[in-house]
Amino acid sequence: MNTYRGLARHYDTLTADVDYPGWADFLEKLFKRSAIPVHTVLDLACGTGSLTAILAERGYETIGADASAEMLAQAAGKTLGITGIRPLFIRQGMTELDLYGTVDAVVCCLDSVNHLKGPGELSSMFSRVKLFLAPGGVFIFDVNSAEKLKGLDGELFLDEREDLFCAWRGEYSKSSRTCRLWYDIFERDGECWIRSDDTVEEYAFEVPEITGALAAAGFEDVRTYGDRKMRPPKPGEDRIFYCSKRGNNFNGR
Repeated sequence: MNTYRGLARHYDTLTADVDYPGWADFLEKLFKRSAIPVHTVLDLACGTGSLTAILAERGYETIGADASAEMLAQAAGKTLGITGIRPLFIRQGMTELDLYGTVDAVVCCLDSVNHLKGPGELSSMFSRVKLFLAPGGVFIFDVNSAEKLKGLDGELFLDEREDLFCAWRGEYSKSSRTCRLWYDIFERDGECWIRSDDTVEEYAFEVPEITGALAAAGFEDVRTYGDRKMRPPKPGEDRIFYCSKRGNNFNGR
């Protein structure tokens, strides 16, 4: 369902207000919680690679993984002129991760975890991450809170620019705990407008099931933070960050 085929070319334009340097600053604060020095970073579900590129520019050896070929094409073009070690991009979904070795940190940002289809895929992803994260390394990700996704039900949003118009609406299902987002995109081509569309689904995970799944997968010292703030989440928080460490045992490797 989360193909991003229609959104890929316009993703950076529609998310131009995202403070990627600020996200990188926050991640680097959490890297200090690692039991090992962080030199290699996997950006899981990296999208168009904006965050991957910034981390690479800051001296980290980075890998960007995403299931969307269209998003990876944008990412590869974006990092052509990067200084230092260029990121390596691979086409792999969150539950299909398969690296040649381990990394010091894994990050998965901008509510990508919500795109998993429930607790089963969540546990599968955590198991794959643990397999390729060095013992003592940090695993950092964020989710849109269940409260936020429920609040999107029936909402309509418009993003109008000179040559681009995007309308998207949300519909939340209590039975499936899923918020489906429909996007209609209109791009100006001379005197005409070209329409494309896309559909994305986000699963409403609760905090206890995420922290429980992390512990079950072998992650330790699990901490939660409110929207890029070094404090615990407040009631009704829209975005929640999770930071944990991979245990030193090798069970399941």
